[in-house]
Amino acid sequence: MKTSSTFGVLFWLKLANVKNGEAPLYARITVNGKRAELSLKKRINVTNWDSKKCKFKGLSEEAKLVNNFLKSVNGQLFSIYQDLSRDKKLVSASLIKNNYLGVDNENYLLSDIIEYHNTHMKSTLRWGTQKNYYTTHKYLSWFLKQKRKTDDIYLTELNYQFIIDFERFLRGYPQMGGNTVMKHLERLRKMITLAYKMEWIVKDPFIKFAIKYEKKERAFLNAGELEAIEKKSLFIPRLDLIKDLFVFACYTGLSYGDVMKLSKDHICLGIDGKLWIHSQREKTKVPIKIPLLNKSIEIIKKYECHPQTFGKQTIFPNISNQKLNSYLKEIADVCGIKKNLTFHVARHTFATTVTLSNGVPIETVSKLLGHTKLSTTQIYARVVETKIGEDMENLHNKLEGKTNVG
Repeated sequence: MKTSSTFGVLFWLKLANVKNGEAPLYARITVNGKRAELSLKKRINVTNWDSKKCKFKGLSEEAKLVNNFLKSVNGQLFSIYQDLSRDKKLVSASLIKNNYLGVDNENYLLSDIIEYHNTHMKSTLRWGTQKNYYTTHKYLSWFLKQKRKTDDIYLTELNYQFIIDFERFLRGYPQMGGNTVMKHLERLRKMITLAYKMEWIVKDPFIKFAIKYEKKERAFLNAGELEAIEKKSLFIPRLDLIKDLFVFACYTGLSYGDVMKLSKDHICLGIDGKLWIHSQREKTKVPIKIPLLNKSIEIIKKYECHPQTFGKQTIFPNISNQKLNSYLKEIADVCGIKKNLTFHVARHTFATTVTLSNGVPIETVSKLLGHTKLSTTQIYARVVETKIGEDMENLHNKLEGKTNVG
């Protein structure tokens, strides 16, 4: 009884509850792949039920009564679906069921706001962010099943206790760091805030909860480490490619996503008549204009006739971030670098070692990185100041050592 690509009703007997040859009759409502089971408060003799056609067999008076009842239920459910769609309200299987039963439809479920958010925000969120929301949804589902013994919960039941219980549940995963826990809670808060703004709930359960991130020092390569990678000859093609991508990012400040999408159209003459990158950050869509340093230009030229990019607009061969970071570990080993080398370290290296440490004003660095707030860039400035302090301390110790020897 499918009525559209997003809505359907299926009638079935719950054979697990057969008594005296009769089983309870149910309607399964499906909207966008999500289901809700509706008991129709009738029992049907199993031998009289056509499971393929989902109707009572035969032409008897009982068959006519039951099948007319099924048509009526299907019509009511479809009418509810149309009304909700026409009013541009959230349409979900659970809401259609509640409407049919006369239950207050303002009692939205947690799954309703998650579904609404993931459907309506799809056009504004990049794929990586969408995947993060799906992961948060997965942990919420596990939490509800393991700790609350349920598959769902009404939004009106969400409170401060629910939030701290969910936080404790997440911290029970040894591999999950504190900041990752906070990221999941932040995504949950954004969805609940959306529900609050749409007046699905009258109180915000997050009002007293503070999202607290641990401050972590951003890893970057110093000049010696960057030079070690640049000068290292790698005779394995895959490692040589990764080295080039990493060094290119160190001299442009581009992220993994920005490097992978970089095309020939993004390379143009700047205001000074030299080659620049004119693009926008994949993550934030903020426009960026970056003058190309000679080392970056050399790497671009190297891949002009590369077999993996021949006939394509993109400058570099495509490789997954996961593989790229895995190969960077190998490069770190052969170069004797003890730091946890990831592709994002290149962006931090550009901000600290390549630009700020060489006297480029922080306002300029902020523009090059595509930051919308100067405070974001100032994190790197503090790192540089710390490094200067350490260098001066080392110099002081050396000078003191010479004085003592004299």
